[in-house]
Amino acid sequence: MHREDGPSAQARVPEPRTPEQSGGGGLRFGVLGPVRAWRPGQALPSGSPQQRALLAALLLREGRTATAAELIDAIWGEEPPSQALAAVRTYASRLRKILDPGVLVSESGGYAVRIPSDALDLHVAQVLVADAEKARAGGDRCQARALINKSLGLWDGEPLASVPGPYAEAQRARLEEWRLQLLETRLEMDLDLGCHAEAVSELTALTAAHPLRERLRELLMLALYRSGRQAEALAVYADTRRLLADELGVDPRPELSALQQRILQADAELARPVEQPTPATPQPARPHQLPATVPDFTGRSSFVRELGTRLAAAEGSVMAVSALAGIGGVGKTTLAVHVAHEARPHFPDGQLYVDLQGAGPRAAEPETVLGVFLRALGTADSAIPDSLDERAALFRSLLDGRRILVLLDNARDAAQIRPLLPGTAGCAALITSRVRMVDLAGAHLVDLDVMSPEEALQLFTRIVGEERVSAERKAALDVVAACGFLPLAIRIAASRLAARRTWTVSVLAAKLADERRRLDELQAGDLAVKATFELGYGQLEPTQARAFRLLGLADGPDISLPAASAVLDLPVQDTEYLLEALVDTSLLESAAPGRYRYHDLVRLYARACAERDEQPPAEREAALSRLLDFYLATTAGVFALERPGDRLVDHLASTDYEGLTFTDRHEALDWLYREANCLLACARQSFVGARLRRAVDLLWAAKDLAESGANAKQYESAALAACDAARASDDTQAEGRARTTLTSVRLVAGRYDEADDEAARARALALAAGDGAPVHWADNDRGIIAGIRNRYEEAEEHLLKAAEGWRADGNLPGAASALCNLSRVHLLMGRTDSAISLAQQGIEIYDGMGLTVRLANGRYALGVALTEAGRHAEALQQLSQAQQMFSQDRQRLWEGTTHFRIAQAHLKARRPAAAAQHAEQAIATGCIGGERMRGNVLTLLGQALDALGQSGRARACWREALALYEELGAAEADAVRALLTPLAAA
Repeated sequence: MHREDGPSAQARVPEPRTPEQSGGGGLRFGVLGPVRAWRPGQALPSGSPQQRALLAALLLREGRTATAAELIDAIWGEEPPSQALAAVRTYASRLRKILDPGVLVSESGGYAVRIPSDALDLHVAQVLVADAEKARAGGDRCQARALINKSLGLWDGEPLASVPGPYAEAQRARLEEWRLQLLETRLEMDLDLGCHAEAVSELTALTAAHPLRERLRELLMLALYRSGRQAEALAVYADTRRLLADELGVDPRPELSALQQRILQADAELARPVEQPTPATPQPARPHQLPATVPDFTGRSSFVRELGTRLAAAEGSVMAVSALAGIGGVGKTTLAVHVAHEARPHFPDGQLYVDLQGAGPRAAEPETVLGVFLRALGTADSAIPDSLDERAALFRSLLDGRRILVLLDNARDAAQIRPLLPGTAGCAALITSRVRMVDLAGAHLVDLDVMSPEEALQLFTRIVGEERVSAERKAALDVVAACGFLPLAIRIAASRLAARRTWTVSVLAAKLADERRRLDELQAGDLAVKATFELGYGQLEPTQARAFRLLGLADGPDISLPAASAVLDLPVQDTEYLLEALVDTSLLESAAPGRYRYHDLVRLYARACAERDEQPPAEREAALSRLLDFYLATTAGVFALERPGDRLVDHLASTDYEGLTFTDRHEALDWLYREANCLLACARQSFVGARLRRAVDLLWAAKDLAESGANAKQYESAALAACDAARASDDTQAEGRARTTLTSVRLVAGRYDEADDEAARARALALAAGDGAPVHWADNDRGIIAGIRNRYEEAEEHLLKAAEGWRADGNLPGAASALCNLSRVHLLMGRTDSAISLAQQGIEIYDGMGLTVRLANGRYALGVALTEAGRHAEALQQLSQAQQMFSQDRQRLWEGTTHFRIAQAHLKARRPAAAAQHAEQAIATGCIGGERMRGNVLTLLGQALDALGQSGRARACWREALALYEELGAAEADAVRALLTPLAAA
């Protein structure tokens, strides 16, 4: 279904590492697969199996001469034919005609092949491995891993494939053993580098293919343990011990037994990657993220000593946590960064930094921050867990035994930063916030007040210059007093004066005196900061001031140049000129090329200016309306490019402002995911008044953000807000569409009861509003849910309604979607032939319209039906194509779900090793259907492992699946209990 439980080749010719240095006219040879010879772009005939055996024997001698007797023995062994010598000469003569002159030579009664060493794939592989060993010895595991991978890439199936003779057989065994050793080495480096989650799938397949190879079992146990799957890791040991006893009558080797004991003891050292030896150059996994300290840092000497002493204490037996609190602009970040730089020698393993955006409307989520920190510490994306608790645990594990300083800037509250604390001796955390964190246990609290008059004047003097200040000391004191002795205000005022050589200090003092005269008496930090910003704002040209005011209205972490152009209703070039001018005045920051952002205090000030100065007031609403139009028009264009013929875009609200236009679908998807946070922020901000319906439609058109899993949490939050706003506004149409988007989120998460309720409400609301489009979506969604709940007749009724409604609307892709979902229902009803036919009808529609995302859904549905029909080869072809399409379109959850279906097909075809490998990939990638689908994958993985003789690990999988099903109250729990019962009884 479209939501889970709903949806002869030419031989490869490897190139040597340095072909330009090879002689022989570019002649190349391969033995790490079929024995062959070729020139660039031209494969050469290598003759009969015996002729290839002769060529292989000569190539593997690396230029040394082989006598005729040695070649006869290599090709035929102890029983050569009577005309063996003549045959050898014939083979040699034929090879000479194929190869370049001087390559095959006769000497001393024998033959030799003389070629540059890099013309043979085996030698290239050996050089790559030697380079990898040097890199690993030097501490560069990443480079070593890449070189080993490159070497393994030269293999093309079985070495010396189909070459007869005892010599070839012995060499084949040697080369295969070497390949396995290289695989073990590379997998070991994978684990050292933290890539344990992605290694599990490959190790599962390898242990199935080589069940008695204990090193592979050891690596699998370690990978499972580091992936949080301790029970499975221990089960692997139990399976291995039983297998070795049954097959060889021996116990596991000591290393394997020692690993089992360490896992039983939950050894903390096992939970983190191996530390790399210290190389001559800095380690890439040692982050140094501190922002630059200001060169004119002034005062705060007592605080610097106090905090420095606390941080230095982290080298002892406790973790140091210091929290700085104060009003906005008081210099918390400047002081923290300065202290952190001075403390760097105490933290040689690195320093992490993040702006938690606690003062803004959208504070950074702890799980997002932990993802950034884990990547900075060298953790691969695939090894980063999904949940907050798992990420926090992995973060603490990676910091164990290391000395790292974590600077958490602009925190919202203690709850936000608790998961981000290291938790181990030797590390320290330095926190800044506007609130005192009295509920942060063990923290050293520091309250930062404004500067003293002496410090304030010193800071002002350092920026403006001693000569100008000393000549007007009284005016300078008036300036810092007017700034409320607030460091941020002083810095902005001084910077303005320093940039205007024609101004005197008295001119600046007079300007400040004309503004809020009681600034030094106000205790609210925002007022002092606003007065300071007023200095810069008052110097702007009218067009710059307008840009400053209007851009501050937009929510979101930053804004792109095209989106800013929409807000200002100006051409892109004019907009860029204005924004760069604001950057020059320090009122705006350049976050990246073509992207801009406000400091949170400046944004608040800009909005206050807009409320005060923007005339007429309707211009503020018009600016936000243009921004919404921009996002809606662009997102609708992306949807239409991804789904040609889908009429959803025809039912969306019209826009007055144009969006971006894309011709390349990958470029369009890049935009959608890059703008996801800003797009969703704009939608949330627009759930009011005349913008409500367009904002809801923006969510609907951006549904890929929910289905991909990339922004599901933010999308769900926006969908809930849309429902609340539409209901409060008594807008039936908007609420119906909002609940359609919420249905999508619930389905993806596997919360089917909630999804069904939302779909039913969406349908009723849409009918009441006379809005046909959501009705068909609701019918389709309810059909999927009814099928999952085993209510097949009801599912069929819903899906037939959806197909009929979409056809009437001229929405052929929608009708095809319903047909593919109906295929799954018929399959569950035992109507396999009908299921295949329905899926094929859907594919014909998709294929004829040039669809890709939907075509992947169609192939998925057909693959599932063909699996049930026992047509496994055809099923795997369809499912593999679907998986590749989902991967290209960044539908990560659909990609994982398709891996699960591929695993099902392999298991039905009695290929449990391949089934286990794809099931592991499904677990690592994630699936549509949430925890329920994870239970399905674990159940299937257990069945595959059981078929491989790994009953202990199978039982661990089933127990985890049973726990998930019982928590969800799912009916599948009974089937898993039945799987566990015979094992428990045994």
